[in-house]
Amino acid sequence: MKIYNHFSEFKKLNNAVATIGTFDGVHFGHQKIIKRLCELAKSTGGESVILTFFPHPRLIIDPENQDLKMINTINEKAKILDSLGVDHLIITPFTRDFSNLTPAEYIQNILVDTIGIKHLIVGYDHRFGKDRKGGLQDLEAFSKNFNYKIEQIPEQDINDVAVSSTKIRTALLDGDVALAANYLGYNFSIYGRVIKGDKIGRTIGFPTANIFVEETYKLIPSDGIYAVTVELNNQVFKGMAYIGQRPTINGMTRNIEVNIFDFNQEIYGQDIKMTFLEFLRHDVKFTGLEALKVQLQKDKEATLEYFRKSS
Repeated sequence: MKIYNHFSEFKKLNNAVATIGTFDGVHFGHQKIIKRLCELAKSTGGESVILTFFPHPRLIIDPENQDLKMINTINEKAKILDSLGVDHLIITPFTRDFSNLTPAEYIQNILVDTIGIKHLIVGYDHRFGKDRKGGLQDLEAFSKNFNYKIEQIPEQDINDVAVSSTKIRTALLDGDVALAANYLGYNFSIYGRVIKGDKIGRTIGFPTANIFVEETYKLIPSDGIYAVTVELNNQVFKGMAYIGQRPTINGMTRNIEVNIFDFNQEIYGQDIKMTFLEFLRHDVKFTGLEALKVQLQKDKEATLEYFRKSS
């Protein structure tokens, strides 16, 4: 898959089969659109194109509301789209000027003159242009003049379980990573770099790798303990993760830590992928480190039991 970070990098195609959207999460509904996109491109001798936006349009249109967090970073999204067989991914910077394009300007300047669409696939609720005034009627009205065809994916075909990025975010913020995985079609992950912590875990027999996630817009699940897998240097390990402020030691900042089972290597500065499989319990304050140690042993047993049952 070829990736373009601006329209200026993209060379207009002779037979572009395109779809448009933020595709946060690239969930089951999105995957149905993308599967159809790739099928249509193949059957018509065209090339599949996805036009997406960064940052998320809501962060630009409503700058006072910066609470929205993304299921995927832009790099995570690109990896998933690549795995689905997409030919071209255009990541256009979403700006105020871009948001003020009229539906007509959007269709002619972007879809026709820049991308070269011959087929356009859209979801049942696709909106575009200034104040989201553009819709299927506008696309159909211009289709004859600009010689492209439109295919709309019906709601029931996208959304058999009423899946949406909003519902997935809600599940993750509730700690329900299993429900999120059902909606997504894959397990939610975070990528980060291992940084130095205060090494308290070592003193009670549960050393942890502290993970720093650079992208501040990335959604982090609810505080608590999780069964996870960790991918490091092309190896996959089992473990249990902790997210929270470490109330037992009166912590002041939110940490992401993982105890990797059967592992004893120094990995500071290395990149790590952590995949969430099951929520085990909420974060609570214990009377001291000894009580915490007892609970962590129970957490480890629960995690190992999860892996035994799921193997």
